[in-house]
Amino acid sequence: MANYAIKNLNGWNNVEGKIFLGDELGLTGAQCSLQRLAAGEDAPFFHSHKTHEELYVIISGEGEYEVDGEKNHVGEGSIIRVSPAGVRALRNNSDKDMVMMCIQYEAKPITSFMDDANIIDTKQ
Repeated sequence: MANYAIKNLNGWNNVEGKIFLGDELGLTGAQCSLQRLAAGEDAPFFHSHKTHEELYVIISGEGEYEVDGEKNHVGEGSIIRVSPAGVRALRNNSDKDMVMMCIQYEAKPITSFMDDANIIDTKQ
């Protein structure tokens, strides 16, 4: 198995429904998905997690992200972090499609990301 994986979506407009990139790319430390919500579409349910934090990136469009009963307007460029216990759901309450990425990972402190780095050579 190679030390990397590449998936070309040929543009964000080609994202239909939900794509789990963990399956597509063989992710081992996180789950990542891309999702298109059509105009007026809601996520199918509210949810929380036992141990996983989520990071959402709104790539295009806009809508409403509700966490623990608090409604927040989100749009292109919005980045949202939700701790495991946060009860959350996303709504596209606009008249245009919304594309977003969700990265899910275990919520635990990283003491120093450089402790895990193995610098081979510097680029010139």
